[in-house]
Amino acid sequence: MFTGLIESVGIVTEVAPAAPGVRLRLTTPLASELRPGDSLAVNGVCLTVVSTANGGAQFDIGPETARVTTLGGLRTGHQVNLERALRADSRFGGHFVQGHVDATGTVKAIRDESDAHWLTVTFEEALAAYLIPKGSIAIDGVSLTIAALRDAEFDVMIIPFTWEHTNLHARAARDRVNLECDMVGKYVARAAQLALAPR
Repeated sequence: MFTGLIESVGIVTEVAPAAPGVRLRLTTPLASELRPGDSLAVNGVCLTVVSTANGGAQFDIGPETARVTTLGGLRTGHQVNLERALRADSRFGGHFVQGHVDATGTVKAIRDESDAHWLTVTFEEALAAYLIPKGSIAIDGVSLTIAALRDAEFDVMIIPFTWEHTNLHARAARDRVNLECDMVGKYVARAAQLALAPR
């Protein structure tokens, strides 16, 4: 379980084929605090630390994860958002984030308003039931609030601190991003679906 509050931005140092998926290496200030077997959200995707050494960490990405998230498109030098799993005794901020990406979206536009930044992101029709105005959404693992919602796109506003301390400042129009909808909303939608199903 995560909160969507990014702890560090890591740098991809290697992406290599490794049967049956992809081997990912990155550098991060968190490396000294990570141990093999730990969970780490990388751009919002929960991965398992395989090893750590020399200020870096290594992960194995399965074929399905590479296909349904943006991790399969990572390249050396890319910045990635990182968050360690929530401890039971931690103060809880953000919202409940599982690290299980629902789909990818596409950045449609970025615009400035004073020191803040607006992102417009398009999404698949299948996600529509889980998105509400003022509801929570995780974009590349960052907990954000949906400021405006339309048929196939939504807007979020990024405050300066989040802009500077995540990889969102490196995003551009047409970039793909990982989306995870609010877990509570997904359970409510599923319960309503089952309640209305013919018996």
